[in-house]
Amino acid sequence: MTRTALVVLAVLLAAGPLAAAPKPAAEPGYGKGGAEPPIAYGKAVVEGADAVAAPDGRWILWYRQPAADWPEALPVGNGRMGAMVYGGPDVERIQFNEDTLWTGRPQDYQNPGAAEYLPKVRELLFAGKQREAEQLASQHCMSEPLRQEAYQPFGDLVLTFPEAHRTVTGYRRWLDLDEASARTAYTAGGVTFTREVIASYPDCLIAVRVTADKPGAVTFDAALMTPHTQHEVVRVSDNTLAVRGQVAHTTKNKTPSEMRFEARLMVRADGGSVRVDDGAVHIEGADAATLVLAAATSYVNYKDISADPAARCAAVLAKLGDKTYETVRRDHVADHQNLFRRVDIDLGTSDAARNETHERLRTFAEGNDPHLAALAFQYGRYLLIASSRPGSQPANLQGVWNHRLDPPWDSKYTDNINTEMNYWPAELANLPECHEPLFALLADCAETGARTARTFYDCPGWVLHHNTDLWRGTAPINASNHGIWPTGGAWLCQHLWFHYAFTGDEQFLRDRAYPIMKKAAEFFVHFLVDDPVNGQGWLVSGPSNSPERGGLVMGPTMDHQIIRGLFGNCIEASRILGVDEDFRNKLIEMRSRVAPNQVGAEGQLKEWLYKEAPKDTHRHVSHLWGLHPGDEITRRGTPDIWKAAMKSLEFRGDGGTGWSMAWKINFWARFEDGDHAYRMVANLLRLAVKGGGMYPNLFDAHPPFQIDGNFGATSGIAEMLLASHAGELHFLPALPSAWPAGRVTGLCARGAFEVDIAWKDAKLAEAQVLSKRGKACTVRLGEKTATFDTVAGKRYRIGPDLAVTESR
Repeated sequence: MTRTALVVLAVLLAAGPLAAAPKPAAEPGYGKGGAEPPIAYGKAVVEGADAVAAPDGRWILWYRQPAADWPEALPVGNGRMGAMVYGGPDVERIQFNEDTLWTGRPQDYQNPGAAEYLPKVRELLFAGKQREAEQLASQHCMSEPLRQEAYQPFGDLVLTFPEAHRTVTGYRRWLDLDEASARTAYTAGGVTFTREVIASYPDCLIAVRVTADKPGAVTFDAALMTPHTQHEVVRVSDNTLAVRGQVAHTTKNKTPSEMRFEARLMVRADGGSVRVDDGAVHIEGADAATLVLAAATSYVNYKDISADPAARCAAVLAKLGDKTYETVRRDHVADHQNLFRRVDIDLGTSDAARNETHERLRTFAEGNDPHLAALAFQYGRYLLIASSRPGSQPANLQGVWNHRLDPPWDSKYTDNINTEMNYWPAELANLPECHEPLFALLADCAETGARTARTFYDCPGWVLHHNTDLWRGTAPINASNHGIWPTGGAWLCQHLWFHYAFTGDEQFLRDRAYPIMKKAAEFFVHFLVDDPVNGQGWLVSGPSNSPERGGLVMGPTMDHQIIRGLFGNCIEASRILGVDEDFRNKLIEMRSRVAPNQVGAEGQLKEWLYKEAPKDTHRHVSHLWGLHPGDEITRRGTPDIWKAAMKSLEFRGDGGTGWSMAWKINFWARFEDGDHAYRMVANLLRLAVKGGGMYPNLFDAHPPFQIDGNFGATSGIAEMLLASHAGELHFLPALPSAWPAGRVTGLCARGAFEVDIAWKDAKLAEAQVLSKRGKACTVRLGEKTATFDTVAGKRYRIGPDLAVTESR
């Protein structure tokens, strides 16, 4: 805690039985660099903590102390709103976000005339003059302005309790993934208090319930705060307080911020009294109290910020009407469990599962806590449900949670791995609805990216580089040596194909996916150029880079893999839909000429066509895209390239940032090496002190926090148990010796199948396959395969000998 905060604490301690509510004005530094709001937080004394037992439930994160810092707080979210719950007994801080509160204003980032310099940049790169090419591109071929905008914190809901709450017993706080609720319980002054925080998708709000086991014991003040300097806190009604204002913070672009915002806090007490002034809501002598928080901005879409946030908040509260907390909670839990309970997983359990979550991270590498891996798997699913729902923005670098005015990498959408990793579990882990916000973003970027394709490359179609933001910027940003990377949109198009491949939804393919994919492919039809070096008639991509390594080049391997993937998916889609035969034939011809994967001097897969640098432990492993998430490198289909890819991964090593280690779980699963994949799970499931790992609340540590590693871990663990990228359902392709027995239900596979798998003594016991579209199914166990016809809606049992029978 800062010296300022300690001074504030001393003042509050002298204030009498009920500490004064914090001032609503934004203090200098609040929100900058993660600075805390000016409240006396975290000084309650917790006695007898060691005697407190774990809460009941399989999917629980829990702790015997309040959160001391943001990465210890517990996340709840409804897609559009997110909150971090600290659990302080005397002063509760609930830091909250709304997913459209960003710096900046509608802007298109174009740089007219950039395309004129493209031929010269290519000429310099082919001549080996990389530095000159980067300098020319930096001067003429970059976004205007050079950087994009930043996701913003909205504010804090602060509950201040009487002096008796400063010494408590029986304290514990926990996050229940199954019910999507954050709870805090303790005893103070002979009264047991319980708080629960939920973020309801059905009701579009965050709700807080404060209860006590003795009547009339609930007394506290509730205040709204925000780090945005242009704001006011006002009384709206006898039970409602509002904070409203406009974003004033700017990024390095210095683009004026014009987004307006408002949050409203409505309080209902069971007994006692509620009083509202312009600083806080005062609850006194109640049996219980319910707080409802609505938040909104002026954002309509990336071109329009004319909405009325006050009217939006009022509409949410009006729609709530007289609905009780119990009903709000019931609807919330039913909505959440409809998604969360589709998949269950059991990797085994031990006594370690009863320990506090951060202690489990500290000791996981010692072994004998398989349940923590299962918890991490389900936590990723929980976070995706909480940060990405139909109608919301997609999950950004931090999902929907951010407490900084200047968050790392602006907490936007980094599209050279991170945004994509966020959505790897969406189809595989049976959450296809959570994919929807990404598809909406792609539709927007196809519009803005069409302008970028013309401005920067004089090409038709559309293009997206390595970042986008709320304003759907698609131009190259930051610096030419890594910002000029034109395959971000092509990679994201893979997710459109994933949704079709896993669901078989042909209407989605026809109406939404294929038009965007086709336009992305059209760009590369005109962007690719002849390779002047090898004399093989190859086509190469460039200028581009192998993400964040090696500078601006022609011919990075990752580009070629992504482009082949895009062309291949478009070819298959056009066949399925029976359209665009001429365009399909053009793609078939060009795809065959895209420069193929090459094996380097050390036996590794080359990262670039024209150079090598294999022995590097860089966090990005971009040239293995064709292994994962692509499907062109497989053990049985391309064994020589598969072995070269493995050599490349061995050179990269087992360390890295959190998200890098998560990607390596997926890689080793595709290499069918369960123990090495598990080693990466163990490297990730460690308490982040220095380097990658996880924070006490299981947030992934780059460091700092990036949510992609959470989602990558979920995907990787699923890939260890079920693979479907090679046209077959491969059961237990990378089962580690650490999980000799277990069960997973509800995983999804390409071909529109849903799969349950049980194993014992490291061998398949049985699998159940539900066919959703009636397609033929091939299953694999080791080197054995079996193929059978299916009927839509029927379930099939597969035994350890791959004998297939229809389930009854």
